[in-house]
Amino acid sequence: MSEGSKAVFSALDNAKTQRYHFKAIVIAGMGFFTDAYDLFCITAVTKLLGRLYYPDPKGQKPGKLPHNVNNAITGVALWGTLAGQLFFGWLGDKLGRKKVYGITLVTMVGCAVASGLSFGSTTRSVITTLCFFRFWLGFGIGGDYPLSAVIMSEYANQKTRGGFVAAVFAMQGVGILFAGAVAMLVSKIFLLSFETPPFLSVHEKSTQPQADFLWRIVLMFGAVPAALTFYWRQKMPETARYTALVQGDHQKAALDMAKVLERDFVMDRPMANSESNANRPVSLQPSYGLWSTEFLKRHGLHLLGTASTWLLLDIAFYSLNLAQKDVYPVSKLVPRAEHMNAIEEVFKISKAMFIIALFAQVPGYWVTVFLIDKVGRFYIQLGGFFFMSVFMAVLGFRYDHLTGKSCPVDNKYDFCGGHSSAFIALLALTLFFANFGPNSTTFIVPAELFPARLRSTCHGISAAAGKAGAIIGAFWVQNYTQDAKGTKTAIKVLAVVNMLGFVFTFLVPETKGRALEEISGEDNADDIDKGSRSGVANGAAAPETQMV
Repeated sequence: MSEGSKAVFSALDNAKTQRYHFKAIVIAGMGFFTDAYDLFCITAVTKLLGRLYYPDPKGQKPGKLPHNVNNAITGVALWGTLAGQLFFGWLGDKLGRKKVYGITLVTMVGCAVASGLSFGSTTRSVITTLCFFRFWLGFGIGGDYPLSAVIMSEYANQKTRGGFVAAVFAMQGVGILFAGAVAMLVSKIFLLSFETPPFLSVHEKSTQPQADFLWRIVLMFGAVPAALTFYWRQKMPETARYTALVQGDHQKAALDMAKVLERDFVMDRPMANSESNANRPVSLQPSYGLWSTEFLKRHGLHLLGTASTWLLLDIAFYSLNLAQKDVYPVSKLVPRAEHMNAIEEVFKISKAMFIIALFAQVPGYWVTVFLIDKVGRFYIQLGGFFFMSVFMAVLGFRYDHLTGKSCPVDNKYDFCGGHSSAFIALLALTLFFANFGPNSTTFIVPAELFPARLRSTCHGISAAAGKAGAIIGAFWVQNYTQDAKGTKTAIKVLAVVNMLGFVFTFLVPETKGRALEEISGEDNADDIDKGSRSGVANGAAAPETQMV
C-alpha cells in the first residue's frame, strides 16, 4: 500500500467525530428507515387485504387471505431483496458505492408508489400487480443493505466505527416504529371520518369502500422519506478507500476526504517518468478473486460465518415480525377479527406493532449503538443468540401455560386463562436481544471483514443468506403456525435455530478497534503491493500525501 493511501486512511481512522459523520448516518439511515417501513408495513394491512378481496362466501365471518396468497404478499419482497443484495452488492464493487447508491433509491421510490396503485378489475389482477411491484421494491431495498453498511464503515473513524454503522442500522427500528404509527394514524383518521353503521353484516363491514384506500396510502408513504434523501445521496463523494484501493486514484481520494474531514491534504509531486503521468490513476490488479483458493484461505471461514449467522438470525427474526398479526390475539393485545370492523382491525394491529417496536425493538438497536465499541461485536452477537434461544424455548415449552386452554366461542380474544403479561414480556425480550445482538452485528461485521474490492459483494452475499432465512420464516413458519400445536413446535425449532447461530458465531472474529485494512489484510497484502508496484512501473506512481 502506498504512503499516500496510508496517510488518507490514517486521517479517516483517527478523525474526531464531526458533523459529516452524523450527516452520513442520516443519509444512509433514511434508506434503512425506508427499507424497514416498506418491508414491515405490509404486516399492518395484510388482514385488511383478506377482508377486502377474499370475503367469506357465506358472509358469516371476516374474509381471510388464502395461505398461498398470504405467503406471496408477505414473502415476494423478500425474494426481491435477496436478488437486490446479490446484484447491487456486486455492482457496488464494480462501479463504485456512490454510482449505485442513487439507483437503489429511485427504485424504492418508484415501486413504493406503484405498490399503492395496484389497481385491477379482478382480485387476481390487483394481488398480482401488488406482488410484482413489491418484488421490485424489495430489489431496490436489497441494494441498500451492502451499500449503506460499506459506505458508513469506510467513512467512519476507527474508534467509533461500530457505533456509526449500528446507528445506520438502528433506523430499521425507527422504520418499523413508523410503519405501525402511520398505519395507526391513517386508520384512526378513517375511523373518525367514516362511521360504520351498526346494522351492517360482518361481510359488509369487511368490504367498506374506504378501506381500499387505507392500505394504498400506508404502502405509498414509504416513498416519502426515500425521496427526501435523494439529493443528498447524489452529493456524497465516493469513499476514499474505494477510490484508492480499487480505482487506484490516490489524489482523488485525498481531495474527496478533504471535503469530508474539512481538512486540507497536500499532495507531494509524484515520482513519475513524465508530467503527463502525474494524475494517471494507479490500476490495482488483484492477485486473487472472490472464489479463488487464496480468498477461501484468507476469508472463506469469515464469509461462512457472516452468511450462516445472518441466515439463522433472520429465520427467527422475520418469523416473529411477520407473524405479529397472528401473535397479537394470542397475547391479548388485539381482539378476534369478528369483534372489529376492517379499519378498526388495522388500527389495533398497527397500535400493537407500535407498542412492541417502541418498548422492545427500538431500545435494542440503540443499546447496540452505545455499547458495540465498548463490548465488541462478538460478545453482543453471542449474548443475543443465547438469550433469544432461552426466551423462545420458554415460550415454546410453556406455551399452553402462558396462553391458557382453548377459548369459548364468545370470548373476545384467542387468549384465555393464561399469563398474558408473561407472554408479552418474553416476546419483547426476544425481540430486544435480537436487536441488541445478531440483528445488528450481522449487518456490521461483513462491512469490516473483507477487502475493499470485495467488501460490498461479500456483504451482499451475507445479507442475501439472511434473506434466504427470512423467506424460510415467511413461507415455512407461517404455514406451520396455523394451530396451537404447530405454533409450539415452530417456536421450539426456532429456539434451536438461535442456538445454532450461537455456535456459528465462533467463525466470526472480533473487529472492534481495528483499522479496516488491518482486518482485511490490506495494510501489507501482497496483492495491493503488486498493484502499487505495477502502477509505478507504468510511470504512474502514487503521490505522497500529507495532512495540513
